[in-house]
Amino acid sequence: MQPRERLHLIGSIPLATSEEVFRTLARELGPHLGRMPDGETGERSRWVYFQGVMLRAHPDMEIDPTVPPYPFVQWDGKVVREIQQVRFKPGIDPATVLFETGYDKAAIASYDVFRRLRDGGEIARGTRFQVSLPTPHSSGYLYVSGPARQAYFDVYERSLKAALANIVKAIPPADLTIQWDVCQEVLAFEGYFKDRPADYKKQTFDMLGRLGDGVPAGIELGYHLCYGSPADEHLVQPKDAAVLVEMMEGIAAATKRPIDFLHIPVPKDRTDEAFYAPLKAWKRPAGTELYLGLLHHADAAGDKARVAVAKKFIDDFGLSAECGWGRTEPGRLPGLLTGHRVAAEAF
Repeated sequence: MQPRERLHLIGSIPLATSEEVFRTLARELGPHLGRMPDGETGERSRWVYFQGVMLRAHPDMEIDPTVPPYPFVQWDGKVVREIQQVRFKPGIDPATVLFETGYDKAAIASYDVFRRLRDGGEIARGTRFQVSLPTPHSSGYLYVSGPARQAYFDVYERSLKAALANIVKAIPPADLTIQWDVCQEVLAFEGYFKDRPADYKKQTFDMLGRLGDGVPAGIELGYHLCYGSPADEHLVQPKDAAVLVEMMEGIAAATKRPIDFLHIPVPKDRTDEAFYAPLKAWKRPAGTELYLGLLHHADAAGDKARVAVAKKFIDDFGLSAECGWGRTEPGRLPGLLTGHRVAAEAF
């Protein structure tokens, strides 16, 4: 792994604008970043929350009166919030529905800022602009009721691919990274969603393969696996990395084009060998980089310990946080940047 690819950032940064994000990252972490996100600022700061807003306002959707509000629960049983789920209105043919996700408009606007700063020398030449996109499951499992969910997945995938087509048309391949954010799928594998379909594994891998293959050659492709972080805590505390290894291998088998990188999270308290042991048997695809999300806020000693244990089971990986930073306390950002820079310089 090259020094400029030593660090990976998931996407969200608690700053006000993409320009502020780009300038901050270039100044603080530039030598260690091969790709740079725009911080998912504004309405995207709470990840797919704004997609729920879009769905509830959509003329073809309505609150499903046949299901109770969905309790969004953390690993410790705390209810983060209750969600009123939607369905297609009676008489609506899902095949005629299109959702304006907004991801293409945000990416194209941020790329204009990125290109200006890069051309002006503030961002290093060769740095790619990273666009992080959710999957259909991301909003589907949260905001859509069970009876409507399968039809919704198809509609949202079609809408998402339309947004992706606009992005790749506007941004040169050599400048672009597409990262698919895989969260609800990980939770489904861990049994979080009690109404997951019987064929959820095949459904997940087929969908993630289609999304990956939808990214044209020449554009960098990655997948970020996630256990959620609505309050800087996982929604599920994993026993070890076995589910993540199973999913990385399933994604690679389903994706026909090369995968440039994969990212998996590591909980803060996992300095034990048991968590990392499944990585020893991981079948790494040729040319695929792995980023371990083991860097945590204000925990330099823990970062060092987690790196040391991980090296016992996998000898080539980059460094990252567990998830994006957009939902963390903004005052923690300087410490996160410093911790990442220190870890990269010592790695």
